[in-house]
Amino acid sequence: MSIVLLSLAALCWGVASPEPTIQCGSENGPSPEWKVQHTLTPGDLRDLRVEPVKIHVVPDEYSLLMNISWMLRADASIRLLKATKICVTSKSSFQSYTCMRCNYTEAFHWQTRPSGAKWTFSYIGFPVELNTVYFIGAHNIPTANMNEDGPSLSVNFTSPGCLDHIMKYKKKCIEAGSLWDPNITACKKNEKSVEVNFTTSPLGDRYMALVQNNTVLGFSTVWESKLTRTSVVVPVSGESEGAVIQLTPYFRTCGHDCIRRKGTVVLCPKPDSHSPLDNNRKVLGSWLPVLLLALLVAMWVLVVGICLLRRHERVKTSFPAATLLPPTKVLLVYPSEICFQHTVCYFTEFLQNQCRSEVILEKWQKKKIAEMGPVQWLTTQKKAVDKVIFLLSNDVNTMCDACCKSESTSSENSQDLFPLAFNLFCSDLTSSTCPHKYMVVYFRETETKEDYNALNVCPKYCLMKDATVFCKELHIKQHVSARKKSQACHNC
Repeated sequence: MSIVLLSLAALCWGVASPEPTIQCGSENGPSPEWKVQHTLTPGDLRDLRVEPVKIHVVPDEYSLLMNISWMLRADASIRLLKATKICVTSKSSFQSYTCMRCNYTEAFHWQTRPSGAKWTFSYIGFPVELNTVYFIGAHNIPTANMNEDGPSLSVNFTSPGCLDHIMKYKKKCIEAGSLWDPNITACKKNEKSVEVNFTTSPLGDRYMALVQNNTVLGFSTVWESKLTRTSVVVPVSGESEGAVIQLTPYFRTCGHDCIRRKGTVVLCPKPDSHSPLDNNRKVLGSWLPVLLLALLVAMWVLVVGICLLRRHERVKTSFPAATLLPPTKVLLVYPSEICFQHTVCYFTEFLQNQCRSEVILEKWQKKKIAEMGPVQWLTTQKKAVDKVIFLLSNDVNTMCDACCKSESTSSENSQDLFPLAFNLFCSDLTSSTCPHKYMVVYFRETETKEDYNALNVCPKYCLMKDATVFCKELHIKQHVSARKKSQACHNC
């Protein structure tokens, strides 16, 4: 039971107590703890690392500092640890020595972090100069007693030059041309000259282009103070293809110690070589005749198509107008002596098929005639139809076959509507509407019988001689008002 309570108390204490952090400040002299005798002191560090970091100070300007990180050992002596002291010694044109003391804000109650990881801390603050060797040493406080070997850990760090990906942003490096990109191109013009092209910088006004291949082959000086693309021809005294071109700038801040750039000499393009634009023009020139020919063929096809379309439209409009008109309604009347089977039926078929007419025959409407009466039926049909055709026989003794004779014999008792229709329509025959409403058709030219002299005022057509004209005239419709109709026919 006591063990469980102790474990819970330790757990609560670990959760409640905050984790240690560091507070660093300068301390170049001996630490006060060194003058005090300690029974026990903490052990040395487990690991020490150094790397440069870029810190943004003001726009377009950076400061490079050391990022020093260390790891504590996971042993019981960590409970005695109060601080860690870091000292940096630099060796370049002049020597410097600086120390920084980092105190821990809390005591260490556990050898590792609650997560199980080892205790690790870092400090950023020592400035980094170019091409400098640094000795970094660190030890824990309280230190060993006097005349005892104090545990410590040290590392060496050499800062790179201005061409480093981090150091090039240092102000001194920028002024020395670390961000300047000359984009050097050099080519061998002939055996005695090399053409060098590069981009100048506003940081200076003088450049030297040096061609070397084991030995110096030649050099030239360029004067230019603006940011522009410039060219210089360097005379050489030996084989220059594959040689190295070294461009040395002389900027105001670095003088003769500015960053130098290099390139490689290649063969210059031949004078007769064509640019991509010339090649495009050549390709276009070779294809131009083909394109023109294709354009002419397309235009010719278009013109022929338009001509054929117009011709087709003219052919369509040249068809007889009768074929485009609606069917004409026709009342066909004929005398009883005409053979119905051969003459009337044949003519009716001609009207329907060739002249697109709707034919009304008394033979086919005997039931309606019986219901309405002949006069009423004729009057109704005359108003409903577009044309009234009188079909006359050429000769009373027209030859009929046996079928026709038998039909005539069987229909002797039926009423002949032809005289009734003639007498009923005679008033219209003498009016101005006769040439259009009424028509007379023969199968052979002959004189009209004296009994039907009134039909002489109507247009007469001989089939099949006048078939085309007859079909056209059949579709000329006349609309006659009731006020213009005569009340009687004195010639009947």
